[in-house]
Amino acid sequence: MAESTSDPRPGTPLTERSSRVAVARKLTRRAGREKAGAFLAEGAQAVGEALTAHADDRLRVRELFVTEQPRHAELAERAVLAGVPVHEVTDKAAASLSETVTPQGVVAVCDLPRTDPVTALARRPALVAVLVGIADPGNAGTVVRVSDAAGAGAVLFAGDTVDAYNGKAVRASTGSLFHLPVARDRDVTAVLTACREAGLRLVGADGYATGDLDTADRAGELAEPTAWVFGSEAHGLSDEVKAQLDTTLRVPLYGQAESLNLATAAAVCLYASARAQHR
Repeated sequence: MAESTSDPRPGTPLTERSSRVAVARKLTRRAGREKAGAFLAEGAQAVGEALTAHADDRLRVRELFVTEQPRHAELAERAVLAGVPVHEVTDKAAASLSETVTPQGVVAVCDLPRTDPVTALARRPALVAVLVGIADPGNAGTVVRVSDAAGAGAVLFAGDTVDAYNGKAVRASTGSLFHLPVARDRDVTAVLTACREAGLRLVGADGYATGDLDTADRAGELAEPTAWVFGSEAHGLSDEVKAQLDTTLRVPLYGQAESLNLATAAAVCLYASARAQHR
């Protein structure tokens, strides 16, 4: 006899075929996230940060799925105290909600933020990262993490950039996604205009630029409120986008490496500005 897809009796772990798990599994797809207005955060670090955001009324955690492992007990207890429903699931059910090779056994269903670029920039931050046409979710999530570490006030996803709430992007951000505003608009010009209206100088990272970080730093340019604009991994920034910027700068390469990958270049650029702004 086939297993029922309805939820089992109380006290019995939910399986991958239970209705509640099946509904949550739809959030592994972008269309499912958009329709439900929710996304998944997997792993102890991300779930812990999500629960902290929930407690601070910055984001709502709808429910938590955990496997029967002692290391998840503290997170489950925090969720219960915060009024978040907790469901014990089988290892197979947890794996069905995971996009990793080694599922971590704890997944939170969180409300999908609906922040737009203008709102994200309302406090006029001095440092912002703008991602244009970034395809790799791991790179996108890492830039969110680096932006958080460098003290940036927001990360803006523009154009056809990957979804910030893709499972891999969420994991790569290691919880930073819950620390600062992340907004998206498919209209690149609208995003850049919002940055300019928030008092930010638009600086593009371009490996072929004439000017570099060192010369810009010596001239005092990096201390200005800045929106760093990063282009796609394969093609960088288009001429159309570069025409809308105040300037472009390259990271000077002192060794024999041909180039830096996107996340590394973003880290160098953001920290160069952060260091100049904090002098």
